[in-house]
Amino acid sequence: MSEANRISVVVVSDKREQLQMAAMIASVGAVSGNEVLVFLSMNALRYFARGADIEAPAEGPVGELMRGKGVPAFKTLFEQAVSLGDAKIHPCSMAMDILGFEREHLEDYVGEAMGLTMFLDQAKGGQVWSF
Repeated sequence: MSEANRISVVVVSDKREQLQMAAMIASVGAVSGNEVLVFLSMNALRYFARGADIEAPAEGPVGELMRGKGVPAFKTLFEQAVSLGDAKIHPCSMAMDILGFEREHLEDYVGEAMGLTMFLDQAKGGQVWSF
């Protein structure tokens, strides 16, 4: 795929609105025919632990409203990006080490750990979004 059709998303936030927007970009981008690469790190990674039932805190009123309006959960959107489109989701190897996570600790749709150097190399030339 051409670099023009590559979308890379860095997800480090633990806030509901930012996680939601990152998931929306990944899922819409993937089902629209783009190659999508998601890099999960820092405070975001813990939400992708297998079976994690942690609710991300809202930053403001929109985040509070999303809870009661039937907005698809960000984890569901990330999973759909992988299953319905050309998205790959990778955890940051450094964050995995810090949190003491192994690959089997993460949801099935999350791939193998990746270092920042490899992510930046793969993201080169395309769009890069950060949340």
